[in-house]
Amino acid sequence: MDTWTDESETAFDAYVEALVGVIGHADRAEPLKDYCLGLLMPVERKSVEPLAAVVAPSRVAAKHQSLLHFVGQAPWSDEALMGRVRDWVLPRIEQRGAIGAWIIDDTGFPKKGKHSVGVARQYWPVGQAG
Repeated sequence: MDTWTDESETAFDAYVEALVGVIGHADRAEPLKDYCLGLLMPVERKSVEPLAAVVAPSRVAAKHQSLLHFVGQAPWSDEALMGRVRDWVLPRIEQRGAIGAWIIDDTGFPKKGKHSVGVARQYWPVGQAG
């Protein structure tokens, strides 16, 4: 990440720490941080193996296993986790004023492969019904 600064690293660490309280055990903190960091990194595929390679290039196999376990054995509540994300992020977004509208465009990350679900574009132009 070209714009990673001490300030952004501190903010990222605080964000991850806020989420650790929801996911439970402290032993999940490192995989959570690695997973979130990997998602922010410029890798083409966001599955656990490429994420492991980018966050721990000298220990890819061990990190891959750790992330696989973290993602596959997720005993925490998704609703509670997303609630914590919302409670953490929303006040920071609204520091510059109330939110007037959300514009969400998920077409910026094209899918890879030929056989995975969702590989084909599923974009509906405005005004057309699905």
